[in-house]
Amino acid sequence: MKLHEYQSKELFKKYDLPVPKGWLLEDLSGLDEILRKAGNTMLVVKAQVHAGGRGKGGGVKLGRSPEEIRNHAKTILGMTLVTHQTGPQGVTVRKVLLEEGCKIKKEMYLGLTVDRGHGKIAIMASEAGGMDIEEVAAKTPEKIHIELVDPLIGLMPYQARKLAFALNLTGTLAKDWVPFLTKVYKVFADNDCSLVEINPLVITADDTLIALDGKIDLDGNALFRHRDLLEFRDVHEEDPREFEASKHGLSFISLDGNIGCMVNGAGLAMATMDIIKHHGGSPANFLDVGGSATTEAVTEAFKLLLSDSQVKGVMINIFGGIMKCDTIANGIIEASKRVAVKVPLVVRLEGTNVDLGKKILKESGLAITTADTMADAAQKIVTIVKQGRA
Repeated sequence: MKLHEYQSKELFKKYDLPVPKGWLLEDLSGLDEILRKAGNTMLVVKAQVHAGGRGKGGGVKLGRSPEEIRNHAKTILGMTLVTHQTGPQGVTVRKVLLEEGCKIKKEMYLGLTVDRGHGKIAIMASEAGGMDIEEVAAKTPEKIHIELVDPLIGLMPYQARKLAFALNLTGTLAKDWVPFLTKVYKVFADNDCSLVEINPLVITADDTLIALDGKIDLDGNALFRHRDLLEFRDVHEEDPREFEASKHGLSFISLDGNIGCMVNGAGLAMATMDIIKHHGGSPANFLDVGGSATTEAVTEAFKLLLSDSQVKGVMINIFGGIMKCDTIANGIIEASKRVAVKVPLVVRLEGTNVDLGKKILKESGLAITTADTMADAAQKIVTIVKQGRA
């Protein structure tokens, strides 16, 4: 689950991390009150969307006067913001953050994420912070310094000091860096984050560290431990189908192909998408109905698949382990009747009671094509879709 910048900074403040003073604006009617509270000072108007590159897309503007601030707020609030992360369709800006400016002496980068290869938390820091950090990573990776932290031990002071030296921090800044980084690490660890990013992390004219920006991604699998953070969820920033899937315990990710995939298990989903591509097709989604594969789950899965007008065929690839194949077959038939599937449907079952499951599908009277293997199923659905026949 992604957080907006203003939400990330709310979390930062709980850990006593310095952030600029700011106000959230969702409706222009509240702008006069914000300007009154801010006083005669310049404000940065920042679009609140789940995407990077806001500045380059026109979503971040500096207002040096009340009139300039007002014009920027009117322009950005409600605009369709297009960045390299939103795609050409862009996203609608429903909220803006008005934030006090500061005198910047230097911009740096700080990010924490999970290094799954090492089973540790990777802290990444660079003197080359700002909008072009991706370019820095691609062209001059030596400018990004990485420290791996064992989550069972936690961040050690010597590791924080090591990064301070790498960033050429001296004197008071080097001293302040250790508690600053320790607090950021606690934000990451305490809240089961998958990403905490501050870009830019700035050194002000009076040599203080301030998180000028903030980006936090939370591990969705750990949200049951953080019910209080669920209030930060912004469904407007999510794919409607992915949000609907989450309500039914389904894992769904939209892709740009035309063959819908329904499986039980993430690994099986990846293999299914791969084999469809291998045989010349293009998957329209990643859809995992989970280990139970109940009739209700399959029905909701069908609804999600068929809500995409680009889907011209569906491949169901189910392994019956705990759930028996005859139960799965009955679920598919019942769900097909409820949803009225009008696109070609290829089903491959394997596991417990597989022969009975295939018999049930064959005798259902529905237009279902069965397959014995994954390759057989992929070949059949790709051929049917390419020929355009139901």
